[in-house]
Amino acid sequence: MSTGHGVLRVSGTRIVDDRGPLILRGFGLGGWMNMENFITGHAGTEAQMRRALHRVLGEDGYERFFARFLDVFFADEDAAFLAGLGLNSLRIPLNYRHFEDDDAPMVLTEDGFRLLDRVIEICARHRIYTILDLHALPGSQNQHWHSDNPTQWASFWTHRHFQDRVVNLWEALADRYRGNPWVAGYNPVNEPADAHGETLGPFYRRLERAIRAVDPDHILFLDGNRYSTQFDQLGDPLPNTVYTAHDYALPGFVDGGPYPGVSRGQYVNRDRVEETFLERTRYMRETGTPIWVGEFGPVYTGDPERDEQRRRLLADQLEIFARHDASWALWTYKDIGLQGILSAAPDSAYVRLIAPVVEKKKRLGVDSWGSTDVGIRELIAPFERLFREEFPDFAPYPWGADRWIAGHIRHVMLAEAMVDDYANAFRGLTSDDAEALADAFAFSNCVIREPLAEVLRASPA
Repeated sequence: MSTGHGVLRVSGTRIVDDRGPLILRGFGLGGWMNMENFITGHAGTEAQMRRALHRVLGEDGYERFFARFLDVFFADEDAAFLAGLGLNSLRIPLNYRHFEDDDAPMVLTEDGFRLLDRVIEICARHRIYTILDLHALPGSQNQHWHSDNPTQWASFWTHRHFQDRVVNLWEALADRYRGNPWVAGYNPVNEPADAHGETLGPFYRRLERAIRAVDPDHILFLDGNRYSTQFDQLGDPLPNTVYTAHDYALPGFVDGGPYPGVSRGQYVNRDRVEETFLERTRYMRETGTPIWVGEFGPVYTGDPERDEQRRRLLADQLEIFARHDASWALWTYKDIGLQGILSAAPDSAYVRLIAPVVEKKKRLGVDSWGSTDVGIRELIAPFERLFREEFPDFAPYPWGADRWIAGHIRHVMLAEAMVDDYANAFRGLTSDDAEALADAFAFSNCVIREPLAEVLRASPA
């Protein structure tokens, strides 16, 4: 399906087509081809969860559950809904495992491409651009669960073999979608976290050469280091490239304070939100390249007053982005109730089935996104004291000792121990039962967060 105005490209500080500049405004499709624990309710990483669920459901039940899930999570009704909000883009996170098996590195399979083709075509029918985002790379490009990393070490940056596999995959993706005007471009590495800062810049240049040899036209959307907040290690900008900042605001986190007010010891009001945005996009403004905020957005607490403050925060961010001609992708489109504009209904069979698991994760602070350590402070506090006393200069990448300790205890050790809790909730189900559970994520069965929809409808274009 032709746009009638060509493949998007970069012209100075703007993204343009043959008719002129445009701003990409949309969502990230978290939880679909890259599953995350807070989005769909499991513990740990996607690969851990899949292994456990396969063991409990068997081959047939496992295949039918995921086939249905991947089919209903995003369909025509979803694209029509986004278009009705006045949005024009969808960032699609991908896990490399849909395209390549670790047992057969460099051998690409067709199944992942077919899944991706379907959603790109659905979006095109509704005049929505797609940005392809490799969210989980072999070896893990960052230290956290959303890169399907069960540890806190990003091995991607120290193993050339992992890098070779990513180049090979992007060459295939570029070959498949070159000339497709509804693919806005390629976001090759989500939230890189190269601890030594020596590999990311050279790898981007290598990847750019490989992609351009196959597809010279599509935009590259490149994240900065340290989870897309640091750009000083990238050197001069590459041609036809958009650099992408991630701009999560402190009052929007699960432990965030009031807005305006104090969050994590900092007073945050609208002016501070804009200052943070300007700090995070300094590289783009200094190099005269377009701004794309590839991820941002608050989580919601269920408290009416606090959630109204978070929508006010979001509205302020959208106004700031509009004034600075910044494109954006709000995180995330659909989940089980924490952040998405759509969520599986609380009374759905799926949500009721996993409710004890979700409650236990919350009590133990297992999820990094959407939970705190309140329930296990007595366990974590002694480790924090020990490290302050014995290792006062220890500041592990990327966020220091306290976050590193929480990562090991809550998001690695306890999360791995809880993987089977989720899988065991499915124990005894037939293949028919398992398949039917996935229908909770179909558009017609989801709940719309209407106040958030109103903020988006009213946001400046």
